[in-house]
Amino acid sequence: MEGLFDYVGHFGRFQAYVYFTCAFQSISCGIHYLASVFIAVTPKFVCKPPGNVSLTLLHNETFSQINEVWDLWTPQKDYLVVQQRNGDIWELHRCSRFKREDSFAPTYTYGGNMTLFSCSDGYQYDHTNLESSIVTDWDLVCDYEWHSKLIQPTFMLGVLIGAVAFGDIADRVGRRPIMWITSSCQFIFGVAVAFTFNYYSFVFVRFFLAMASSGYLVVAFVYVTEYVGSKARTWASMHIHAFFAVGVMVVALIGYLVRTWWIYQIILSVFTLPFILCCWMLPETPFWLHSQGKYKQVESIIATMEKWNKVSTPCKLSELCPVEDTRDPCGNNAQTAKKHNVLDLFHNCTFARRTISVWLVWFTGSLGYYVFALNSVNLGGNEYLNLFLTGAVEIPSYIVCCLGMDKLGRRNTLAPFLLLSTVICVVIMVIPEGHNTITIVMSMAGKFSIGIAFGLVYLYTAELYPTIIR
Repeated sequence: MEGLFDYVGHFGRFQAYVYFTCAFQSISCGIHYLASVFIAVTPKFVCKPPGNVSLTLLHNETFSQINEVWDLWTPQKDYLVVQQRNGDIWELHRCSRFKREDSFAPTYTYGGNMTLFSCSDGYQYDHTNLESSIVTDWDLVCDYEWHSKLIQPTFMLGVLIGAVAFGDIADRVGRRPIMWITSSCQFIFGVAVAFTFNYYSFVFVRFFLAMASSGYLVVAFVYVTEYVGSKARTWASMHIHAFFAVGVMVVALIGYLVRTWWIYQIILSVFTLPFILCCWMLPETPFWLHSQGKYKQVESIIATMEKWNKVSTPCKLSELCPVEDTRDPCGNNAQTAKKHNVLDLFHNCTFARRTISVWLVWFTGSLGYYVFALNSVNLGGNEYLNLFLTGAVEIPSYIVCCLGMDKLGRRNTLAPFLLLSTVICVVIMVIPEGHNTITIVMSMAGKFSIGIAFGLVYLYTAELYPTIIR
């Protein structure tokens, strides 16, 4: 079937239409993968006093409202002293509060008796840069802080299951139906997340959103590589990831403009809608149809590609790829295809060694990629700009990756940049606290390096195995 591209073109008008239609939807995958960095953000907070506050004290500074102290507040070491309108004086910490007994004058230090109370009235949050997040809406702090920490791991578990499940189903029923289903589910579940009513429904819906996003990304990569000829496959397959990076940049931009988490989620999900409206026009891949013996449909697609790419000399499938007649005299298919499963990855020592090596690279690459991406908002400075830069730096990394693969090969490009990202991680660990600019620069360099390695491993893995196992 590879001879098809020598005939109709490796990246003609038809392939460009298919490619950019599929690639646009990859923006949505990048959006949903990284959306939690602002949905689940934890602002500064303190235990809320039981009544109305008339005076707030932080060190030697006096304020009328708690909301006025956030610029001076250091969560790890500071506490607040507040006086209520009834005269009671409370000492407020992040996860506890103390009522001062026999105290009538608010002073920051106090050596008398205090009664400990839980934060039964909730928490006071810093809304200076944030209207709401799931943390502020559902009080996912203190004893419930682990709930917010669990959001991204459960999402990534959905990514794992979705990639395995939809990848296998796409081999059985075709690439196009799975792309339709996962794209529709990205929109439906993406909007549904905004209307979840508690933490558990939020995690549940986002788990299915992760499955849909991962399923689309995996199947779309295969779909694109099966429509692009070998001369353009390296650049086309690598730059699918560039659209994912654009999604990361969109997250940063929308997060900066919209500070209410459920409105932010709805706006991000709308990016899925244009693809759903036109995805019905995408055909099945000729490779999959040919593997299923649907030769008439393959010829129909070839005719369409000829028309779009303005091929002047029509050609039949039998001339590009001779097809043996495997039917018996009664017209039934006499050849039964061998069933393949994951054990084929280990069917001999060579394949077993190759598979284990690839899995280790995937683990290292994905761990590094998401550590650099998700941690970008904690580097100091403007968190929106930091996340935007982590997406923007990926785009030139894929250009460098393609040039490296063309000049040096896959392995000689993958290994140095994977090692370089490791070295950068070690350097970041020893940078003194407070040197935010150096930390940000090194983090962007690390994201550039791991972007090359992680983007390359998709194509490298596909080329390491025969088509029937891939």
